[in-house]
Amino acid sequence: MQDNHRSGLIFALGGFALLSLGDIVVKGMAGLWPGTAIAALRYVVGAVGLGVILFLREGRAGFRFPRLRWQMLRGGSVAVSAVTGFTAFHLMPLSEATAISFTSPMITALLASVLLAEPLRRETLIASLVAFAGVLLIMRPNFALLGPVALLPVIAATGMALLIIANRKVAGEGSMLSMQFNVAAIGAVVLVIAAIAGHFSGLPLFTVPPLPMIVLVKSAGIAVSASLAHSLIYLATTRAGAAAIAPMTYVQLLLAGCAGWVLFGERPDLVTVIGALVIVGAGLYLWRAGRPQKSS
Repeated sequence: MQDNHRSGLIFALGGFALLSLGDIVVKGMAGLWPGTAIAALRYVVGAVGLGVILFLREGRAGFRFPRLRWQMLRGGSVAVSAVTGFTAFHLMPLSEATAISFTSPMITALLASVLLAEPLRRETLIASLVAFAGVLLIMRPNFALLGPVALLPVIAATGMALLIIANRKVAGEGSMLSMQFNVAAIGAVVLVIAAIAGHFSGLPLFTVPPLPMIVLVKSAGIAVSASLAHSLIYLATTRAGAAAIAPMTYVQLLLAGCAGWVLFGERPDLVTVIGALVIVGAGLYLWRAGRPQKSS
């Protein structure tokens, strides 16, 4: 049992580290291709790859979209999160955009009370208020420089929160692989439409130039690494449990901070670091409050 728990934590660390690596690669493509187009390419590649594997394993029967409206919400939510998240990585320091994205658990709890009629606990309100205070600290210099664009990581976190809520509504409706394909396929369609709309919007930030080979290779790599990361995280939950591995996600913030410092010359000031720690503290508080109490 202890060996399973330890291996679960290792799998979780590996999975979250791979997700952070994907963010670093996206940051490195800033200026080569717009975030909308990179997100679309990443999900198209992911959907094709997952579709091939799904067909080989489950045949045509695997290509079902049960509870279509919730599947549409899943795909649309991940598309919104990808577009805003990738664009934020291009425009903001990596560590700051990553830190703000960790408001997702608090947003999930708030939205679940509205959309799923789940009880809104006092701990959720406390954690949410504390987390958003941390967001304000981090956004202080970025909002003055970028304006409303600095809100992109908050929108990305909200997209992930909606994805988690929609995942609950389709749980058990199909295999894990088919559920992964559904969200990737719908997300890819939405993202392609968004990339085309951005290209013809006339805004230079979203204009799509000819595809550089390095962007194609890196986007394919992100698609593969993200799928592997989610598989590792799933394995981790089967060995150590979701509650045990939840704090492991903060390895992403550590890696983002180190990569931003070493690779991109980003130097967060003291107030920004305090804001990140406040968000992490709020997340850990919410996680601890949600753990089942041990019987005496």
